[in-house]
Amino acid sequence: MKNLKIYLMGLISMVSVACSSELESINYDEINPTIFPASEADVEALVVSAYYPLRGSWSNGIHSTSENGLMFLLDATTEILQGAYGIQQEATLHSYNSASTSFTRYYDVFYNQISSMTLNIDRIENSSVNDNLKEQGVAEIKCARGFLAYELFDVYGPLVIAPLDVLKNPLIETPLARLDYNDMVSFIENNLLEAIEGLPLPEDAEYGRFSQGMARMLLIRLYLHEKRWEDVEEQANAIMAMNYYELDDDYVGLWDTQAPVDSKEVIFAVPADYAGTSENQWQLMVLPSNYPNRGGYGTIQSSWDFYESFEPDDIRKTNLIAEYTGTDGVTYNKSNPGAYMQLGPLPLKISEDAARNTGLTTVDIIIYRYADVLLSKAEALANKANVPSQEAIDLVNIVRNRAGLNDILLSNYSDIDTFNTMILLERSHEYWCENGQYRADLIRHDKFTEYANSLNGVSSQSETYKALFPFSLERISEGKGLFLQNTGYN
Repeated sequence: MKNLKIYLMGLISMVSVACSSELESINYDEINPTIFPASEADVEALVVSAYYPLRGSWSNGIHSTSENGLMFLLDATTEILQGAYGIQQEATLHSYNSASTSFTRYYDVFYNQISSMTLNIDRIENSSVNDNLKEQGVAEIKCARGFLAYELFDVYGPLVIAPLDVLKNPLIETPLARLDYNDMVSFIENNLLEAIEGLPLPEDAEYGRFSQGMARMLLIRLYLHEKRWEDVEEQANAIMAMNYYELDDDYVGLWDTQAPVDSKEVIFAVPADYAGTSENQWQLMVLPSNYPNRGGYGTIQSSWDFYESFEPDDIRKTNLIAEYTGTDGVTYNKSNPGAYMQLGPLPLKISEDAARNTGLTTVDIIIYRYADVLLSKAEALANKANVPSQEAIDLVNIVRNRAGLNDILLSNYSDIDTFNTMILLERSHEYWCENGQYRADLIRHDKFTEYANSLNGVSSQSETYKALFPFSLERISEGKGLFLQNTGYN
């Protein structure tokens, strides 16, 4: 983790130098492949650059915990988060369109990073460094490329994936079409499968870096997206067979100020720090200005529907704050929401980190956990057979028991519809405000629009096609007729 932060700081410094009006502009993308990479340090620099767009950063980190990050926006399209104004409200009401730059920006900001990764893989493969360095370096970048491609594919559908020969001839204008759907799925899948071969086992991976467990977890997400239940089960079994991961006894403590470096539940986390190398500003987004100890902007709330869907003793709602006494001496709750809780409770999730002296926090951004493996396997088992089994129920109960809840019974979820309604609820309770994946869970079960309409009533502008976000008009124009907009946004 320390090395990762140092390299990221170096990259930030590099950008700062390049932007200085006092210095000659340098294009750092112009790398001479005959001399770079030539050493372990060179390969490491290229590998760490692949993590750069995946960090938390307001301007160019896809896992920012601000309104510019995926989790914020994706969870806001569900009952987990609600917004009373701005892009939060657009997400809540599903009122976004092709002019909504906050929804088109993820493709615009990040799609070229996939091309950079493709070039860096080629540079490493054609370098003179030893084969072991090549293998692990290429594996990490392929995992990053599969990761980023999956996240963009999940919200936009098929992307433009520039081939290497086009990237090597940047002076030749070559408009490109988005990939065929199956080709897009294969691109992500192949990157992750190939990455597994060169990635370390989880016990050997540095915290904040990819492991075989992470690549397989991403495959689970892809296979869930495609409802390839047998493949979900296979990857879940492979992760379980590593005999490394387990649920942490302390669910709430996973998001404490002390990083969960030793937790065997964390599959992948983005380290955060006060320096802004990788930012976590979630308290700033969630806590109102009158919150005791240290407040924030109060930009987003949860919904009362979501809060009331939890069982009373569920520890997973501990930091879903339904009542607080403000610095003004007033107690705010559902009965007296003021301007702070009119939509729902405060979705803090993480430690409030009251001692912090900036808007940022050192609480790390956890993206994937072992609990996801268990619930994903349970869903796969039930849907593969089209009937729930005791094994599937047992897997759900492992997660519920850690949350302090009693077992559920197969007899109460004996048909696939009631089981899937239950698994959606469990997933929302387990992963709220982590990586925004609950939106994809709802889409997978054809509940995205139904739940939005139920939550927002006549104010809802949800339509089936809004399961995908629009592309910007600039990207459509660049495609010169080859790049087609998502259906419904024309």
